[in-house]
Amino acid sequence: MASLSHIEILLPELRAYAMAVATNRDEAEDLVQDAVERTLRANSYPANLDDLRPWMFRVIRNLNLDGLRKKRVRMEYSRSQSRLLVDLAQSTDHANDVLVRMTFQKLAAPMREVLFLVDVMGLKYSEAAEVMDVPHGTVMSRISRARRALVVAMNSDGISSEKDRQT
Repeated sequence: MASLSHIEILLPELRAYAMAVATNRDEAEDLVQDAVERTLRANSYPANLDDLRPWMFRVIRNLNLDGLRKKRVRMEYSRSQSRLLVDLAQSTDHANDVLVRMTFQKLAAPMREVLFLVDVMGLKYSEAAEVMDVPHGTVMSRISRARRALVVAMNSDGISSEKDRQT
């Protein structure tokens, strides 16, 4: 069995993943806490850190999906995630970074999830497929659609393409 130290090593990544799939910080922290609790109570879980990482991501993913199902039954699910507006005096690069983050949050949860796992966390397609419980090819097509959607959303929110900037 994996030691508590393995889980402690993974905590920053687990929190970051939970933030990508959850609707707010409190919900993300609850997901991480529930995932750690369930892992420690489980009869068996991966002992190797490389195997524990996607396993824990999958626990968080499943907990999140269960929570969403419960919310749909109880009430209509509403997404509310706001970001701080950027002061106009800040640099363009920082403003673009904030716009990317804001646009990322506007994407549908499945798109945020695959972008986070592959592009932010650096998981291989096969690892992301394991976490998401889908075939490898599905991850490839989802990441392509998600990246395209992010670019389209950013362009519609005011970021012009590099070609537009040069003319």
